[in-house]
Amino acid sequence: MITTALFPNRYIQGDNAIEHCLGQELARLGKKALLLQSPSAHKNLSTTIEKSLDGNIKFVIDIFNRECCDEEIARISALVEANGIDVIVGIGGGKAIDTAKAVAAELNYPCVVVPTLASTDAPCSALSVIYTPNGEFKRYFMLPRNPDLVLVDSKVIAKAPARFLVAGMGDALATWFEAEDCRQSKAPNMTGRPGPISAFQLAKFCFDILLQYGVQAKIACEQKVVTPALEHVIEANTLLSGLGFESGGLSAAHAIHNGFTALEATHEYWHGEKVAFGTLAMLMLIDSEPDMIETVYAFCQSVGLPTTLAQIGLVDVTDEDLMKVAELACAEGESIHNSLSEVTPYTVFAAIKAANAYGLRRQ
Repeated sequence: MITTALFPNRYIQGDNAIEHCLGQELARLGKKALLLQSPSAHKNLSTTIEKSLDGNIKFVIDIFNRECCDEEIARISALVEANGIDVIVGIGGGKAIDTAKAVAAELNYPCVVVPTLASTDAPCSALSVIYTPNGEFKRYFMLPRNPDLVLVDSKVIAKAPARFLVAGMGDALATWFEAEDCRQSKAPNMTGRPGPISAFQLAKFCFDILLQYGVQAKIACEQKVVTPALEHVIEANTLLSGLGFESGGLSAAHAIHNGFTALEATHEYWHGEKVAFGTLAMLMLIDSEPDMIETVYAFCQSVGLPTTLAQIGLVDVTDEDLMKVAELACAEGESIHNSLSEVTPYTVFAAIKAANAYGLRRQ
């Protein structure tokens, strides 16, 4: 059997990493960079970024429009070609990063990712999630290679609201359960081949780090300080989760998240928050051990991740809408079909209802 793993070319993490490393690293990759910045990154980091790049590389700044969609990818691609750019840099949250990766892939240019949040496992992957301009899930865009550089400044992560870090823990929470589902079913990872044993161990390590350091990391982030616990969870959310999902594989949790995006009430909630509830539903779907279910619910409550539908905006959701979510989660080609469990719209609907009821019971 042939197995395949995917890794970014270089990963840098630490306090003041932008100031100390970004300019030197970009100079290795090109002569003129497009800096695709989220509005908040542009507001808060421009001075630091420009200081780091000064004397190292020429650059053009563009502000991301907040949605990773085909229209935005086309707009930025045209800008790159008009300005003689030869390296693409995404600076911001998951959607800004995914857009930069997609543009770099379309044009076959080096890609650098500078996440300002540890809110998803998007930075390290050769994958962009494409949405409609209105924020509904559209498709996965499989990229030809992983980013050339992922640079994470821990001080920047610590200054962001703790909710983003917690959302990243929600995204990372799914990693081991989905990878393990794929391992048992011998389903392929994002390359179309099974993952190596190292991928599954990294996915399990990601889960262990969350349980061990999640609460401490949240407290540090609330105080806007960098501690070892925060560094560990940033790495789990960004690197370990990225390696685990991409080389281990996806399953039900992310498919259920994709179904939730069709309900407008969930659009105010972060990807990782919805994935966390998708993980709880997945545990019901795959008949997990009661002790494990209890452990995961307790972890979610300890860090503030959703354990009920109301906590992702679905206060008065109807069974009809939940069935729509379940049907979308079971669409042809969705990752939920990597599971060994019985997967039908009804079994997914039942799992969502059961997960919500268990969460309500614990309140």
